[in-house]
Amino acid sequence: MIVFGAHPWFGETGRKYKFNVTLTDRGIPTGAGIYVFVRRRFVFFLEPLYIGKATNLKDRLIGHERWPEAWWNRGVTERHILKVPNARARARIEEDLIRRYQPVMNDMLVPRGLHDAPNNRKLAKSWRRKRFWNKFWWGKPHIG
Repeated sequence: MIVFGAHPWFGETGRKYKFNVTLTDRGIPTGAGIYVFVRRRFVFFLEPLYIGKATNLKDRLIGHERWPEAWWNRGVTERHILKVPNARARARIEEDLIRRYQPVMNDMLVPRGLHDAPNNRKLAKSWRRKRFWNKFWWGKPHIG
């Protein structure tokens, strides 16, 4: 496996997920997991453009329907991969990351407004708790 290191991504809940960075198709592992199409600017600034999940990462990413748009039109430079065998955990992590970063190429799980709670029960519980404490300490219900 050819891997270019690792990078942490944080979800809306504050959880940290450590992804492997791959620059080539040979660096993509088989197995289930989460992937992120990333545009790197000025070496250190990373912008997630698309976040998705797959039951087989290699099969999904080799012929991904959004890859040409990401590569040619949006300037994606690398893919970040996190192996997650559990389907429920994959769905939770994907939603957590999408809600935090709101990638331009994702449109399904991006929150539509201030009161749009997550679909996942665990995420919704942590989202409500965070809103409560923000309102308690700062007088604002927003997460940010």
